[in-house]
Amino acid sequence: MPSPTPDLDACGSSLGLLFRQVRDALRDAMERELAANGHDLTLSQYITLKKLHFGTASASELAQAAELNPGAMTRLLDRLESAGLLQREAHPSDRRALRIVLTARGRAIWPELEACAERVRERALAELDAGQRIELVRMLEHVHANLTGNERKP
Repeated sequence: MPSPTPDLDACGSSLGLLFRQVRDALRDAMERELAANGHDLTLSQYITLKKLHFGTASASELAQAAELNPGAMTRLLDRLESAGLLQREAHPSDRRALRIVLTARGRAIWPELEACAERVRERALAELDAGQRIELVRMLEHVHANLTGNERKP
């Protein structure tokens, strides 16, 4: 039996709902995967650690990446710092600014966190071949660019 085709006339409301459902399901799956592997982290905390894995960042850069307001990011950073996963350091050239970096413990658990994310990605994309995965990302980037006015990459 073929899978039902979406009602294109209803895309206006159902498309937004579907995007939200997928986003929520990904967040929930990631948080369950992290918890099942002994990591008491939220998706926003994971995103913060991921950004720091690739280098230092300011609190405002981290807030933007995790889609949090500055106050919520400060509380998140406090929790991750209390857990020994990151630390705040004075910026070498700006006494008013702080750099946020992973601690040795944060760097040590990163491979486990990334493995959790990879399992969730694979579960989300199960039964899609490489071409379909590429096309899905391309189409989502296209929709995002249409809605934000950003140019699409060729």
